[in-house]
Amino acid sequence: MIQFEKFFDRKNSFLLIAGPCAIEDENIAYEIANKIYEISKKLNINFVFKGSFKKANRSRIDSFTGIGDEKALEIIKKVGNSFSIPTTTDIHEAKDAELAAQYVDILQIPAFLARQTDLIVAAAKTSKIVNIKKGQFMNPKSMKFAVDKVKDSGNDKVLITERGSMFGYQDLVVDFRGIPEMKEYAPVILDVTHSLQQPNQPSGVTGGNPELIETIAKAGIASGVDGLFIETHPSPESAKSDGKNMLNISKLEPLLIKLLKIKSVVS
Repeated sequence: MIQFEKFFDRKNSFLLIAGPCAIEDENIAYEIANKIYEISKKLNINFVFKGSFKKANRSRIDSFTGIGDEKALEIIKKVGNSFSIPTTTDIHEAKDAELAAQYVDILQIPAFLARQTDLIVAAAKTSKIVNIKKGQFMNPKSMKFAVDKVKDSGNDKVLITERGSMFGYQDLVVDFRGIPEMKEYAPVILDVTHSLQQPNQPSGVTGGNPELIETIAKAGIASGVDGLFIETHPSPESAKSDGKNMLNISKLEPLLIKLLKIKSVVS
């Protein structure tokens, strides 16, 4: 298992947190993990498998929320053990922290919950790595206080993830000026795919601009992010969650090759 301090130890490379939006079933999870594992090994990239065990933040009551908490967590754990890779999932309530910590290496705090003190402290006290997504409503410098909540709870293993800021009601933009600001507090990951979401659609299904994934990812590497967060799927159009902004996994390797070339220049 990769230790926290070794996440960023590969010269001219970056950390890759990638996987499906949600755990849909074991076969798809393994297919995606295996593909990313092969690519990351070939390209010498540190890889963390991600998958949500529960989608608590949904637009509509009939939206997909999961296949069962422990069932999904067991799949994530099996994937991690099978490939000897770290894993992550997001938690939405303080009580989820202790449960999820039994299965994964990194606990992710969703952007909408980035100021929820009880949730952040509960995650920190598990001694797991805590990855806090910057709220769409927060400025970069305010993330210092979110990071302090983790560190003041006795846990120095914390990441910040940029995932865009609300631009009107139905769009997001990434202010890359915030990357160096947040790097003063913790390593910074760029969530490429969620930064391209188009929320609050009349249909109740979040839209997206996946055609801009390469553009945002390139800008992120050029601005000095320590890692990338990319949701990917073999068939985004049939994915049960966030299909509108996921990257088709067939496009992942050529994208990463381009990004490594940029990284070699800006390192």
